[in-house]
Amino acid sequence: MNIAIIGCGYVGYAVAQYWHHRMSFMVTATTTTPERIPELQTVSQQVVVVKANDPLGLKSVLKNQDVALLSISSKRLGNYEQAYLDTAKNLVSVLKENSTLKQLIYTSSCSVYGDRNGVIVDEQTPPTPASSTNKILRETEEILLTASNEQLNVCVLRLGGIYGPGRELAKIYSRVAGKTRPGTGKEPANWIHLDDIVGGIEFARHHRLQGIYNLVDDANLTNREVIERVCKEHNLPQVIWDSSQTSQRKYNVNVSNQKIKDAGYKLLHPNMIF
Repeated sequence: MNIAIIGCGYVGYAVAQYWHHRMSFMVTATTTTPERIPELQTVSQQVVVVKANDPLGLKSVLKNQDVALLSISSKRLGNYEQAYLDTAKNLVSVLKENSTLKQLIYTSSCSVYGDRNGVIVDEQTPPTPASSTNKILRETEEILLTASNEQLNVCVLRLGGIYGPGRELAKIYSRVAGKTRPGTGKEPANWIHLDDIVGGIEFARHHRLQGIYNLVDDANLTNREVIERVCKEHNLPQVIWDSSQTSQRKYNVNVSNQKIKDAGYKLLHPNMIF
């Protein structure tokens, strides 16, 4: 199987490693940074330096591919609209001339659901993104889903907060340990481990999933509970919550993962690793 990974950051690299070494697929990895070529050559047969918003580059990368994973990051590209919307539009345009691709998998974010005061949401819940960046993420989903047809399945995986090797919770929360944070911390946390992102993407590929699926764990903890547990486990000073201040968090929902579990996916880490 020929697979192209457009964007090999934290998630894309891990998936490339899995598909290359565990599944023995023919992996084409893309990067915008020439200095990363040697690193990506260890997890792929081919590395292409291309900007994800370059239509000619995308056309070349997707030629003769069976599956494509779109896992881009604005942190590298520097501009949300360019990183996501322009990429999606160019990709959809290119796919009109592509006769080989059978599946497109896109890693989005559960933050598109916005603020619903902590209620449970699922894939049928209309997104209400509360920031300009999250609105762009939602628009990107909509654009990519228009590419779906009888030949091509488009799967959008809405990821929770990402943690794993190199992005351990202790490292993430060490920056706020001992400090005062606004609000009560009662917002649902909605995390997902890197292993389950890789596992969920492979599950989507193997079962040719179509449509939108949430990918979060079963922990059902609040931000406050997660932070308190991390600080306790790693001997960090506890965070002080100031309920007189309004939380700045614009994402407050309890995300259901039932749909992907009903499809047959079994979480590798249903509970959080502290």
